[in-house]
Amino acid sequence: MIDVIVVIGAGSIGQAIARRVSSGKRVLLADLRLDNAEVAADVLANAGFEVSTTTVDVASRKSVGALVEAATKLGEVTGVIHAAGVSPSQASPETILRVDLYGTALVLAAFGSVIAWGGSGVVVASQSGHRLGALTAEQNEALAMTPVEDLLALPMLQPDQVTDSLHAYQLSKRGNALRVMAEAVRWAKRGARINTISPGIVITPLANDELTGPRGAGYRRMIELSPVGRAATPDEVGNVGALLMGPDGAFITGSDFLMDGGVTASYFFGELAPS
Repeated sequence: MIDVIVVIGAGSIGQAIARRVSSGKRVLLADLRLDNAEVAADVLANAGFEVSTTTVDVASRKSVGALVEAATKLGEVTGVIHAAGVSPSQASPETILRVDLYGTALVLAAFGSVIAWGGSGVVVASQSGHRLGALTAEQNEALAMTPVEDLLALPMLQPDQVTDSLHAYQLSKRGNALRVMAEAVRWAKRGARINTISPGIVITPLANDELTGPRGAGYRRMIELSPVGRAATPDEVGNVGALLMGPDGAFITGSDFLMDGGVTASYFFGELAPS
């Protein structure tokens, strides 16, 4: 049986993780836009990987179901890399919650039902989830455990409660980490693991949208005043992804790895602290 690595989101971070965990395996690369998937597939294929492409809308149960079907037809799903999403400068609060929060919950539920014994996955979240204020225990449980189709109906996610895109993004990314904790328990019943990576600013097309968008000055300030003093590269996130998905990470599941160059540390205890 062929081992299949499913990569959802054809961007730089998903590709970087895939390069480190997909040798000798079949890669199924899915993106909302087929042309994006095909461009990324050409890069991977030219580096010696066996790659197939398809489309997926992570906010559509039917579309995610079709992706699961396509993956299982290729072989045994041993890895899932979920790196799809939209940023605060790209979408409305409603769209961010639908894609980044609901879409991630849908992907985790769908692939958690087919992941192979010994398989693993990573969800790419964000440092933003770490700067959201504390939620109540009830809110944490709701984000982690509410059935997928009821998730967007939670009172805390209604338009009068989430009025701007950054808040929607922070809630979504906090929700991703909480959802992964809960899903890790379910995935374990299949002998599989799932974790979250919360990167800081990584130089990708999405990050460039932010750096040149309405919040660009704030993002540049984050980089300048962080302890590391620079943005990350996709390959650095790829290194962490490889640890989490590979044998060296066999004792790690249900965890969230913050890798932001110290931005969050500076936000709470340094020069980035709100005045």
